[in-house]
Amino acid sequence: MSAQEPQNTPEPSGVDLARVALRAAKEAARARGDAAQQKKQARRGGLRSGARADGRDPMALGSAINRLITERGWEAPAAVGGVMGRWPQIVGEDVANHCVPEKYDEDERVLVVRCDSTAWATNLRLLAPTLVARLNEDLGHGTVRQIKVLGPSAPTRRYGPLRAPGSSGPGDTYR
Repeated sequence: MSAQEPQNTPEPSGVDLARVALRAAKEAARARGDAAQQKKQARRGGLRSGARADGRDPMALGSAINRLITERGWEAPAAVGGVMGRWPQIVGEDVANHCVPEKYDEDERVLVVRCDSTAWATNLRLLAPTLVARLNEDLGHGTVRQIKVLGPSAPTRRYGPLRAPGSSGPGDTYR
């Protein structure tokens, strides 16, 4: 086998392709039938609700959210967002009090965690492989490849009240 051939992915057979085509044709026919029925009802005096369920019926919020997540392909980010909400249960109270997940990069599959001290950042770097394994066990294999640990952020530099407006700093007179 060469490096470019996919492994363990069989080509779809004629039967599989026929099933896919049949499913698409049924959905298209159903959509055409629904549209024709709605036009007919509109001519008779407006759309009316019937005894049977149709596409206009309200949907439960949980079902609507799950459908939206599936349609948009947001399964992994939604799962990681759930992990961020359950962070103390996953890493323990001690670590959660000092380390907070900040963001998840879906393309790189990297979870960024900020710690409130360099000591906790070092501790979390040592725990990172175990934590990646625990997260992937919860989310599915390969969801998180790496944990990027950030130390405490430095305070922003504040200029004093005597700073000249429009000045770019102490060296701006030497240009």
